[in-house]
Amino acid sequence: MGSKAELASLPEGKLLINTINAHSFNTAKKDQLFAEALTNGDVLIPDGVSIVKACKWIKAKSQPKERIAGWDLFFFEMNKLEKKGGTVMFMGSSQKVLDLTVKRAAVDYPHLKVVTYSPPYKPEFSDEDNKAIIDAINAANPDLLWIGMTAPKQEKWTYSHWNELNIHCHVGTIGAVFDFFAGTVERAPIWWQEHGLEWLYRLIKEPKRMWRRYIIDNNLFLWNMTKE
Repeated sequence: MGSKAELASLPEGKLLINTINAHSFNTAKKDQLFAEALTNGDVLIPDGVSIVKACKWIKAKSQPKERIAGWDLFFFEMNKLEKKGGTVMFMGSSQKVLDLTVKRAAVDYPHLKVVTYSPPYKPEFSDEDNKAIIDAINAANPDLLWIGMTAPKQEKWTYSHWNELNIHCHVGTIGAVFDFFAGTVERAPIWWQEHGLEWLYRLIKEPKRMWRRYIIDNNLFLWNMTKE
């Protein structure tokens, strides 16, 4: 996908929408299942200025015109569903974040029914965990589904269980957006976003958690690009 305007052209029905940035590109280089999840999804959105520029540098087949953040996808899909009404489901994150999400959605999107599910906080789910999640999603039969468990877990889980999800809607893997919408993590101001510096803002705000992703991973991404 090359621009935010193209979000309006996404077909209706069951559709898996993932995002990619420098960190996820690097991770996919060493995680085969994650790479398959990104490659075999229906739509891959360039959520990073580095991805947009890299596509030009290496003359990639896909040439995105701009960064499309996970928030842009979220904002577009939520407003689209709000106009006609329906059910949106948030699967992932903590119960605290989900409760705040429900509270804000009631104000911002009053015509939407909101369903949530907070999965167990563990590195890997058991078969019982997976069944419970799948059953909850299928029972909700949402008109829009958001998966938020951070990358690469959210993409790998959704891809691995795609055929077990008996749903008819767009599915977006947008971990950080759960926190942005709930207000538990502050998103960068517009100026930082427009100048491709949202990553720097997050690094300044959360240096202990983000330094490896943005300092080491960004340099690793540049190195990987030289080998493409």
